[in-house]
Amino acid sequence: MPNSGPAVQEPPRTLADPADLLAGYLDFYRAAVLRKLSGLTEQQARRSVVPSGWSPLELVVHLMWVERRWLCWGFLAEPTPEPWGDNGPGAGPHGRWQVPAEVTMAQALERFTEQCERSRQIVAGVPLARRAALGGRFPTPEKAPTLGWILFHVLQEYARHAGHLDVAREIMDGTTGE
Repeated sequence: MPNSGPAVQEPPRTLADPADLLAGYLDFYRAAVLRKLSGLTEQQARRSVVPSGWSPLELVVHLMWVERRWLCWGFLAEPTPEPWGDNGPGAGPHGRWQVPAEVTMAQALERFTEQCERSRQIVAGVPLARRAALGGRFPTPEKAPTLGWILFHVLQEYARHAGHLDVAREIMDGTTGE
């Protein structure tokens, strides 16, 4: 059964600037992830169909936190009281992804969309060679990656997790496609 809704388009094949390519592909995968949740009920979005136990909604909340960890806490060094908030309070980086029961799918998707917009604002016009600020996620200059490295890392997270959602959605209801 093909996926419903408009096709998600890759960036134009004429793009050559690495900053434009990273931004374009991040938006491509952000849209693909949202499309994978389109049409799911609240119950379906919270249900796991894989042995590891994550649900599609947990994965989207995880990606919101990935953007926050790498761009707000990481690149900008903004104070982030619970940088691993997708893993539950106090769980740190090794906890299991969670979405509190009181957070609806609509609220989670809105927070995801807001974080994506904030991330776009953070990187707009910033050279890829700029290093992350110190004091947030990165305590020393040696540990502070460039913005280009951070964006590439976030992009590979999206690509991997969009593939995970492809499989979960096909198992759930037979929906396939980008």
